[in-house]
This record gives sequence, C-alpha cells and structure tokens, in this order.
Amino acid sequence: MRILFSKPKALSSISTHYCPGCGHGIIHRIIAEVIDELPQDQKIIGVAPVGCSVFIYDYFNFDFVAAAHGRAPAVATGVKRSIRDALVFSYQGDGDIAAIGTSEIIHAAARGESFTAIFVNNGVYAMTGGQMAPTSIPGQITVSSPYGRDPKIQGYHIKLCEMLEPLDGVAFIARTSIHNIKNIEMTKKIIRKAFDIQINELGFSIIEILSNCPTNWGMTPIKSMKRIEEEVIKYYPLGIFKDKGGDIK
Repeated sequence: MRILFSKPKALSSISTHYCPGCGHGIIHRIIAEVIDELPQDQKIIGVAPVGCSVFIYDYFNFDFVAAAHGRAPAVATGVKRSIRDALVFSYQGDGDIAAIGTSEIIHAAARGESFTAIFVNNGVYAMTGGQMAPTSIPGQITVSSPYGRDPKIQGYHIKLCEMLEPLDGVAFIARTSIHNIKNIEMTKKIIRKAFDIQINELGFSIIEILSNCPTNWGMTPIKSMKRIEEEVIKYYPLGIFKDKGGDIK
C-alpha cells in the first residue's frame, strides 16, 4: 500500500496540550517537515520558551533546552557557540520575545548570532488568560484592555521585524502567516530558507509567524483565521525584510 500522508519523523506521538484550533500545532508540523528534509545526520537543538509553547520539547524527537522567560536567545547563543555544527532555533511567543525578552533578541541579532528565532505572534498573553501584549493591535480588546487598545493610553504595537531589520548582524528577516494553505506553504519555505542561512553561517535569522488564538480572541478557529487576513495583516504586512542568502533555497 502506498502511503500518501503521515506524521513527520521529527514529531513525537505525544498529544499536545494546545487549545482546539490553536496555530502552534500547524507551526510545529511545518518545522518538523522542514527538519525531515534536512540531512539525517544534521544535529538539531531547539530552545523552549515560557508561554503556551513551554512544553514544546515533548512534541519533537530531538533535543531541547528550556529557557527562563525571555532568555531563549541567550540560551540559543550559548548552545550554538558550544556546538557549532548544530542547527539551533528558539521558539518564542510575542510575550516572551517582544516584552520580557526584548533586550535579549535585540542584542543577539546585533551580534549576528548564528541561530534562528521562530517568533509566533498571536497578539495576546495567551497562557495567562489573554492580557494585552506588546503586539496587540490598536483597537484590540483583551482582558486588560476591555475597551480596545488605545495608542494614546497603552502605546502602539511593536513591529519586531521592522525594528531588527537595520541591524548589521541580521542575515534574514521575514514575516509570514498561517491563515490559509498558501501562506502555510510559504511559511514552510521561509523556515527552510532561514535554516539554510544558519547552516551557511551567514548570521542571525528570524521568522515572525502571524498565528491565531481562538480561545483568547473569543472566536471559532475559522473566524480567527479570517481575523488574521482581514485585520492583523494591515498592521503586520507579510514579506521578506532582509535576505543575505541570495540563491540559497
């Protein structure tokens, strides 16, 4: 019998703890598919954050290191400098990378550390109940901004890709989304490109992935995906902001 579809080898068989319709499951599968395409002897080491994806190390069949809140870039730096031939990536939400870990990611990018940051932006502090995050867009209602985020009161949302792009140590920056099949496929290509940037030692790479949070947005999974397309992308345009990789696939 010919197998048409199966679970990537890089994914474990453990069921995830994520809410129904959460985007983390899609992103985990994309990462696993990319890793399956790499040479079998390629060492892979992930760095787990604090947040909804804190247990990510249970869902993959390769090594992970758990970092303190916001410190994943520092941990990834240490791992990569100690094991140069390993492909190292951090996996972080917007609270982890764009709030408590802002300084960590800025300095890792400025130094040109040779690891890849995968930044999942769903616009809320999901694990703690849906409070306003640095990436919550203007007008967004959260449990801590019940009248909608007002830039005059709570300030503006942080655009991390645009903020890091000018730094010389950055080799690759892109923002993608998983709100439909076309963009899921593009996200997979972008992750592969970022990993190839790292394998070719061109510098720091980061991918921001716009994701959904049906539970804390108070929407069905389908409506939450439409919200990304109709509202979120207006504030976070998709695209490749910097690419020193040239013809690397």
